[in-house]
Amino acid sequence: MKQTVFVVEDDADISRLIKHYLEQAGFLVRTFPRADKVTASAEQTPPSLFLLDIMLPGGDGIELGRRIRQVPSLRMTPLIFVTAKSSESDRLTGFDVGADDYISKPFNPKELVARVKAVLRRFERPLAPSVLKFDEVEVNTGAMTLFVQGKQVPTTATEFRLLEFLVRNAGKVHRRDQILDAVWRDTDFVTQRSVDVYVRKLREKIERDPENPRRLLTVRGAGYRFEADR
Repeated sequence: MKQTVFVVEDDADISRLIKHYLEQAGFLVRTFPRADKVTASAEQTPPSLFLLDIMLPGGDGIELGRRIRQVPSLRMTPLIFVTAKSSESDRLTGFDVGADDYISKPFNPKELVARVKAVLRRFERPLAPSVLKFDEVEVNTGAMTLFVQGKQVPTTATEFRLLEFLVRNAGKVHRRDQILDAVWRDTDFVTQRSVDVYVRKLREKIERDPENPRRLLTVRGAGYRFEADR
């Protein structure tokens, strides 16, 4: 079965270019020139991946990304921003929303297809089912759910896979490049700064005091370690 990509892009020429290359690569593509109808369409027919421009009529692409991440049935769907906003702060904002990749315009269409495939491959490998518990946190790897103090806390697929990797390897120090290899898998287009953004987001979800974490620890000059018991 072909995977479907939702392309949200107001520039008709860019939209046609992306659609052509993705279809040549075997994807089904639905294009949207505006942001306002994307979420409703996705809830009816969930895509395999979203490609979102940021500067859009009918709503900002960043806000659209936030809305997508608030829909339970779409929360785990991979999301890539494709935008002319290319500063480091723009990229960090995109990852903070829950993006799985961030592509700056102008782009090479073949590279864009490669990055779409890389993000989708990241989620092909199923996690070994188990329930990992610490403090008031429960990580159910089979269902890919996170509970904190008995309440389910939403995560993106990348956030969950990062947490699962660190918890399953508790006590070990992992360099950022090791984390990228294990979680992101295809690392040609991902910077080590992405790890820092996702660690910060996870701390906000599992730590009582994210500024003084007890579990997700930074090891200066080395990387990160998950502390199971202290």
